[in-house]
Amino acid sequence: MKQHFYKYQGTGNDFVLIDDRDKRFPQDTDLIARLCHRRFGIGADGLILLQEHPNLDFTMVYFNSDGRPSTMCGNGGRCIVRFAHDLGIIGSQTRFMAVDGEHRAKVDREDISLKMNDASMATPREEGYFLDTGSPHHVQKVEDTEEIHVFDLGRQMRNGIYGREGANINFVQTMGDHLRIRTYERGVEDETYSCGTGVTAAALVSFQEGWTSESPVILETLGGKLSVSFEREGARFTNIWLIGPAEYVYEGDIDL
Repeated sequence: MKQHFYKYQGTGNDFVLIDDRDKRFPQDTDLIARLCHRRFGIGADGLILLQEHPNLDFTMVYFNSDGRPSTMCGNGGRCIVRFAHDLGIIGSQTRFMAVDGEHRAKVDREDISLKMNDASMATPREEGYFLDTGSPHHVQKVEDTEEIHVFDLGRQMRNGIYGREGANINFVQTMGDHLRIRTYERGVEDETYSCGTGVTAAALVSFQEGWTSESPVILETLGGKLSVSFEREGARFTNIWLIGPAEYVYEGDIDL
């Protein structure tokens, strides 16, 4: 059986997108892992199904590149919004369902703005801070992100600090008017060019700890720049928006 697919990327975080409104795609872990494999498949950090929703514009179903269902993916959320717009399902605004609940988003020519769920203040953990922005994240400030061995240290911390379920590990450097960030992602089990929920976590921690003093926060990833705007209300962050490009790359057919 052949499957038509689309490839999208958001600041280098790349995804296989499938229009699954007929719900015919087999959600098999080994199959999804094969499709995401960079040598034996299409190659991606994750696979996303676009399915129908009874009340909202669509449902986002996300799988990590290991083939397993996962928590919220910010860049994936922005990519599926661009995908839905390209398919003609939505206009300049949308409401859709994801694993962590309902999200809103706005579409313009350059950027996709995705509203994230409210987040609690970060708590100290080891040499950094932990918070959940739809996915669990550890944020640690470093002097120079270019000197960090992200794969080795990230894997060690992902398992050593957070156990079997793990957390994404973010290394953040202050760069005057913006932050530089590198992320080790669980499920991908490697460094990715960008991580939307990680960028969100880093922006909130940076404001909480006084590394930055204003919203929005601009963050430089390996794949480009993203911005995060938010409001702080007591011990919570609200009205959080992840903003940046999400682009179509190519499409094709592959044997399942």
